[in-house]
Amino acid sequence: MPTPEIEEFARTLVQQVRDAAIRNCDALLQPQAGSPAARRWKDLDAKSSDLHVIIPDAVDEAVFGVLQAIDQGLLRLKYVSTSGREVDLTEEGQGELSGWYMGSGGWRAMFSTERFVDDFADLGG
Repeated sequence: MPTPEIEEFARTLVQQVRDAAIRNCDALLQPQAGSPAARRWKDLDAKSSDLHVIIPDAVDEAVFGVLQAIDQGLLRLKYVSTSGREVDLTEEGQGELSGWYMGSGGWRAMFSTERFVDDFADLGG
């Protein structure tokens, strides 16, 4: 079971990183978007609706990869909670951060305001 500090980290990660990245990518799909990335995406032979579907998957894969690296001790990070408590994410995450993030009913379901697909919803627990 995650500590309150890990849950605070999770909420911040999901809302300030995951959700923000999805919103930023969605903005690149807007007709008036003119950034180099937006132009690159427009040059693809893909429908905006197709890209809209894969954006959350791509973001989730990146976040999952970071969390898995933390779980495995390859990326050693500490989080300082709003109360000032410093936690080692590898130790206090118990090697479960990536699972808590992607798992059915996990952090995305708990904290995200953006879309996601729960590929594990049909698995019994």
